[in-house]
Amino acid sequence: MKNFTLNKASTSDDKRGDRSAKRSSKRSREKGDFFRQILPQRGVPGDLWRFIAGVTLFFIGLFLVYNFFSYFVTGAENQSLLLGQEITAEEAAQRIQGHGGITGFTLMNTLVNEWIGLGLVFLLYLVVMMGVWITLVMRVSWFRQISLSICAALWTSVTLGLMPAEWTDGWFFLPGGVFGREAATFLTMHIGMVGALLLMSFLLILLLVITFSSLMQRYASFSKKRKAANALADEQESADDTTETVPDDTVEEVTDARRDVEEVAEVPEQVAAVDGTEVRPDKRAETPESSDTSSDEIEVIDARQTDELPEDSSLTTAQQLVQEQGEYDPTRDLADYHYPTLDLLKDYGSDDGEIDMEEINANKQMILDTLKSFRIEVNKISATVGPAITLYEIVPAAGIHISRIRSLEDNISMSLSALGIRIIAPIPGKGTIGMEVPNKRPQIVSMRGVLASPAYRETKMELPVALGRTITNDVLLFDLAKVPHLLVAGATGQGKSVGLNAIIMSLLYKKHPSELKFVMIDPKMVEFSMYSRVEKLFMAKIPDEDQVIITDTKRAADTLTSLCQEMDDRYELLAAASCRNIVEYNRRFRNRELNPENGHRFLPYIVLIIDEYGDLLLTAGKEIELPITRLAQKARAIGIHAIIATQRPTASIITGAIKANFPGRLAFRVTSQVDSRIILDSGGANRLVGKGDALYQSGTKLTRVQCAFVDTPEVNGVVDFIGEQRGYPTAYELPEVTQESEGGAAGGDGSIDPNERDNLFDVVAERIVAEGRVSISLIQQLFAIGYNRAARLCNQLEAAGIISKPDGRGSRDLLVTTQEQLERILHPEI
Repeated sequence: MKNFTLNKASTSDDKRGDRSAKRSSKRSREKGDFFRQILPQRGVPGDLWRFIAGVTLFFIGLFLVYNFFSYFVTGAENQSLLLGQEITAEEAAQRIQGHGGITGFTLMNTLVNEWIGLGLVFLLYLVVMMGVWITLVMRVSWFRQISLSICAALWTSVTLGLMPAEWTDGWFFLPGGVFGREAATFLTMHIGMVGALLLMSFLLILLLVITFSSLMQRYASFSKKRKAANALADEQESADDTTETVPDDTVEEVTDARRDVEEVAEVPEQVAAVDGTEVRPDKRAETPESSDTSSDEIEVIDARQTDELPEDSSLTTAQQLVQEQGEYDPTRDLADYHYPTLDLLKDYGSDDGEIDMEEINANKQMILDTLKSFRIEVNKISATVGPAITLYEIVPAAGIHISRIRSLEDNISMSLSALGIRIIAPIPGKGTIGMEVPNKRPQIVSMRGVLASPAYRETKMELPVALGRTITNDVLLFDLAKVPHLLVAGATGQGKSVGLNAIIMSLLYKKHPSELKFVMIDPKMVEFSMYSRVEKLFMAKIPDEDQVIITDTKRAADTLTSLCQEMDDRYELLAAASCRNIVEYNRRFRNRELNPENGHRFLPYIVLIIDEYGDLLLTAGKEIELPITRLAQKARAIGIHAIIATQRPTASIITGAIKANFPGRLAFRVTSQVDSRIILDSGGANRLVGKGDALYQSGTKLTRVQCAFVDTPEVNGVVDFIGEQRGYPTAYELPEVTQESEGGAAGGDGSIDPNERDNLFDVVAERIVAEGRVSISLIQQLFAIGYNRAARLCNQLEAAGIISKPDGRGSRDLLVTTQEQLERILHPEI
């Protein structure tokens, strides 16, 4: 046993001696490698130029740093001696104080006093360290270092610029430079001194977090590696304690393992600094044990990244289906569908025609002369020429009331001999007054040019509508899915039907038949008849319906009721899928997260278009208005959007409920200002020039647009191109309408479920029988209740057989005239 111990000790001493020798030789090799890395090698021109560039940058930085500090010692004297004096370069060189010379002083005075002030210190640090990094070939995140230095310099400049002026009285330089002073003035003017200080504090915290985040990550990684090395060393030490009965060759292997562990522990750690630089040690050979361990870890990581999932993977069934079959493609059934081409539309020439400067200048002069005749002086006038309208922007002289210019609308129109001008006083966000004057030779805005624009071709909107061009010749593009309902109004012959066709063309050119369906109601029977040829691709209708374009009032009411049922069904699907809107639902369906066996299906957008809504409302009344109101209030989230058009925007047709739920408005020329206020809540539509000239309103923004022109032959060409392709077996089927009995909830004996009656039902019934008359207003007055509740009570009384149905004038008659008859209805069990 003693001999064994002596052998073990001697073996350990020999190993330690060998290890010390290896460490010394390794350090000498590393030292030699370090100098070989710094100094350029013969025959390597790239390294030589790198070395020269690094050293040059380093000494330039030293020169700038010296002049920076020298500027604060001799800057005041040099400014008084040199600035503002007409002297020669020789005289300036004799007068200059310090050792930086004229160049050093001028450069520092420009950088510090006229640029960013004391923030320059971060840029000087960047220049010096860049020289060091390039020379020593240190691995640095250049983008990070340059960005942080510039941000720190700008932050320092602006913060010092916020210093009160009395603090810097007598200083020969601006601590924040001209940039800091101007930026501080801008901030305090807009958000005040307190807001500026809070903003700069927030930016400082953000800058510190970004700066030190990498340092904390490196420190955590270093701690983790050191703990791993210590744990491995402890494990080897515990193994040494049990080697007394082990053969000598095994002892040598254990000693070699401990030696390797000590060498690993003595590897120089990464030298990290605040600036994010690091010097990485050379890779060392690994022991068999360490290489086995690392290979095991690599295998685990690879197993997680491989496409072949382990048996105990928690991958969902939907993700497995996506990997096997891919995402669900709604266009797969019509994969050979071809979108219509632009050559089907007519090109009416370039939308950017020549500007008639003679007309523009003449109009400018007439406007100035007219305003001058009313003693209104104008400081500036400019013109923006559109396809049909030119916008003249004027800046009136100080003290001129805007209302005076607005009141001269008719006078200016007469002097210009224009059909009608519109004054915008003032233009929102510009501080000028606008006058929209029609061009004498308006240009035609072609649908082809609008659809060929980059704005339309590159859009990612769900339902993009390219309506036409604005005064600035930009394409007016909006997403119908976000509008979400559009109200169109205009007198006969002013471009309303062309505008509807432009909307339909925009959607047909962008959407696949699986993604979009139309429901069209056309009381005039001629406006939408050509779209029946795309019935099996883009249209939706009630099952067993003969015609896809609805022209009959009764069929229109049934279709709207069916759309309401479709809306309710879709909401049930969204609720079952825990989705808030159709976009989320369809995305989950594409990802195969929703099972079709549970009733889930891909939901296309449905666009309801009604022409001559006023005529439809007059003939059907509440049967049309109620479902339209329901759809407008609720259908947005599930992808049903309505576009209704009328040529008579009266208050009886466009009611408050319709206006509240149709935020999108498109107004063509109307006959009176009253009609304009009904459709737009403001005047202006009565002063349009017609022929597609329109005002589009979304929210509070009002935009004048020349609607794109698409003629009937063009529409027929596009429809024929689409209709000739293979379609679905039938049109998209809407839910069938359930026909309720005429008596509502009333049975054959006139009874009604008492649980569904209003609490006032019995009292109201007794009172109207005693009064001998009935009406909704009478019930409101007698019981001090609202209109809706009174109307509901009337419906319940009608269902119970107490009162009759309303006649054409809305009046009702009592069917029960005595209290005995009433008691038999109210209490049939007695």
